[in-house]
Amino acid sequence: MPQRIFITVGEVSGDNHAAGLVKSLKKLDPTIQIDAVGGPAMAAAGAVIHQETTKKAAMSFHAVKRVAEIRRLEQRLKARYASPETRPDLHICVDSSGFNLRFAKLAKAAGVPTLYYVAPQLWASREGRIKQVRANVDRLACIFPFEEKWFGDRGVAATFVGHPLFDELPVDRLARVPATRFPQRPLIIGVVAGSRRSEVRENFPPLIQVMQRIASVYPQATFLLPTTPAAQEIINEPRYADALKGLTVTVRQNAFDDLIPQCELVLCKSGTSTVHVAAYGIPMVVVYRISTLLWQAAGRWLIKTPKIAMVNILAGNIDLVPEFIPWNGDPSPVADSALAILASPDQLADMRKSLLDLIQPLDHRGASDNVARIAIDMLGRA
Repeated sequence: MPQRIFITVGEVSGDNHAAGLVKSLKKLDPTIQIDAVGGPAMAAAGAVIHQETTKKAAMSFHAVKRVAEIRRLEQRLKARYASPETRPDLHICVDSSGFNLRFAKLAKAAGVPTLYYVAPQLWASREGRIKQVRANVDRLACIFPFEEKWFGDRGVAATFVGHPLFDELPVDRLARVPATRFPQRPLIIGVVAGSRRSEVRENFPPLIQVMQRIASVYPQATFLLPTTPAAQEIINEPRYADALKGLTVTVRQNAFDDLIPQCELVLCKSGTSTVHVAAYGIPMVVVYRISTLLWQAAGRWLIKTPKIAMVNILAGNIDLVPEFIPWNGDPSPVADSALAILASPDQLADMRKSLLDLIQPLDHRGASDNVARIAIDMLGRA
């Protein structure tokens, strides 16, 4: 009988990363049966999706709304793992620790080996979860070089595999960046409000105000908004139509790699998207909207790093890009920062070079293949 792998994914970027892994696994062994909970990217890659889990993805305090969904899914997986006909030989969690650590525990209880791909960022917050990782995860695949040592020092079998983003980027990505820059050409601004509904609901309304401020200084500015299906649903809501009137806006689904290279500057929510923007060497201002009350009550106690934007964390002791995290939604400081960068061609050029230099150590393909080889090894067939 072919061996079985079950993959659990909780949001859009995890679905994309897992899709690359599915392709690599099928390449190594076309007979492997891959079942999953996830989204359309994994399905297109050849996984059998038993439940869609990416459309309702949420972050931070909004994730509480998913508890009932996750509990129902837990019960289904328990039943599946208890049956010899459907019990997998390996469980792979991809990203989303709030979603996936529960399933790692479930797999461990069922005696199923567990591989975790895209290490939880416990070095930034919720370090106490390291006990769950150590107890329930057999192998951990890290996407940033420093994570291998961080987790290894805490008793976890961790391996740096590379960043899956660079498996997914177009091979000609830098050729997509125009040679002629602003102000020799009209100003183009990117806006990345998030991939999840909850992120977009929080970030998009104040980002519209920032867009309006920029347009008041640069009336010919064009704004490009790449979206996920979930994000597009929010951005297309009628209540935003009036606010966007008077702005030149293009909204396109699944078009990040077409739209972002054209931009001079990106207003970018914190997360993997900052690394994605940096891969094109595009300057950015990073934001993440959260209420002051919630930040004071919980957020500031959970976050342990002095910086939150990943490009700034990777940069070490310098702030490579401005970050407004937590952001209370006041458009003025974000707009002022964006306008100050746009007013300085030298600063724009320096930021482009610094971002490309920062990305260079990560800029190679192979993460999906590396994780697939670990999975095959765990199946006992290396």
